[in-house]
Amino acid sequence: MHTTVFERNVPQPAVVARSLEGAVHRPFWIDDLGPDVTRYPQLEGDASAALVIVGGGYTGLWTALRAKEREPERSVILLEGERIAWAASGRNGGFCEASLTHGYENGKSRWPQEIETLERLGLENLERMQEAIERYGMDCEWERTGELNVAVEPHQLEWLAEESGGHVLNREATRAEVNSPTFLGSVWLKDSVAMVHPYKLATELARVVTELGVTIHEGTRVRELVDVDGGVDVVTDRGTVRAGQVVLGTNVFPSLLKRNALMTVPVYDYALMTEPLSQEQLEAIGWTNRQGIGDMANQFHYYRITQDNRILFGGYDALYFWGRRVDEGHEYQPETWERLASHFFTTFPQLEGVKFTHKWAGPIDSSTQFCAFFGTARKDRVAYAAGFTGLGVGATAFAADVLLDLLSGADTERTRVEMVRKRPLPFPPEPFASVGINLTRWSMDRADHNEGKRNFILKALDAVGLGFDS
Repeated sequence: MHTTVFERNVPQPAVVARSLEGAVHRPFWIDDLGPDVTRYPQLEGDASAALVIVGGGYTGLWTALRAKEREPERSVILLEGERIAWAASGRNGGFCEASLTHGYENGKSRWPQEIETLERLGLENLERMQEAIERYGMDCEWERTGELNVAVEPHQLEWLAEESGGHVLNREATRAEVNSPTFLGSVWLKDSVAMVHPYKLATELARVVTELGVTIHEGTRVRELVDVDGGVDVVTDRGTVRAGQVVLGTNVFPSLLKRNALMTVPVYDYALMTEPLSQEQLEAIGWTNRQGIGDMANQFHYYRITQDNRILFGGYDALYFWGRRVDEGHEYQPETWERLASHFFTTFPQLEGVKFTHKWAGPIDSSTQFCAFFGTARKDRVAYAAGFTGLGVGATAFAADVLLDLLSGADTERTRVEMVRKRPLPFPPEPFASVGINLTRWSMDRADHNEGKRNFILKALDAVGLGFDS
């Protein structure tokens, strides 16, 4: 087993410790907008609507927008248990990728006959998102910069040519784009990724849909769905909403449908945000084209530069905790933030002295196919999507159209693909889920230490369609 670049080039502990002094435990994106974000009232008593959406993240908000675009007169109510985009939609890295399948390789391994269709649908979806952002004047720091997938170990250089739709750069060309001594080469996916302020995107979507006539209720937790003649009662802790149709966009949180109880698990992801860089620091790293960056390890990092020239640095540890519960206590992991800070200064040693202002975490809704699954229930009056596995910024907009297609009974290219038609395997119950997930994570770490070679555990998972390759 060989050591990785992050083990061979470790910064001094004092550098890491100083960088984290004073960092607040809050998502930067939400903190960035402060207290002046529009709040929406709680439900007060009973109501009714043709379409009721459960969940105020990207899935629910894009569904509300597309529903109003399709039928402007349709009454739509969106119910959110906390506040708009307080979970994954306000905490992610702001990478809006065209891929609907968590990367070309993951999609190709599962749906080889349809991968070109899925890639095209993903690019079309990204274009439609950009068109909507421009048409409605959404102020969300949208930048169509693309993404650099960088090799940081010699064996990863072989993988660069396998990347679909990108421009391969050698070491010198890569470091001319972003100057890190860890970069050995890269592929620049110029057209298929945009950067965005994730919380601003959500709050702007909320603004737009309310202007189109959607009613949003925050602080209104849905307890259950009850079938009634001609519809579904959406029972909340503040009243009941009679719905003709329902969309569930509850992401990582427990599903309101028993059939989906084992379909996702919460995997916790962690991130840091630096203070704004000085002009001298910016010149030391380059990065004038402002691409998103992800390295090609199994335990990968993702990083990007913000509009005010901060660097977000996240990933590597993806932690599953026994019992598959969503628990705020899982978000506090000082050793993970310290590890990320160490890896940051290995990546950018010229930025020694930079401090982090924010550290945070949140759960990702992972499915066994590592991308979204879809379906209907309750006599096809309820449609759902979940399992985005960390790439939901773009895929949720695609999901919105799929869910509305399913509710209307429309036969579309979107609903005909196998990714939409067939459900993936569920995760096993405990203790098997915890053992299996953490054994897989250990195996992926071993592969990173063994020139990417997959052990018998990963090969067995590949053989039964549960392997991960993004």
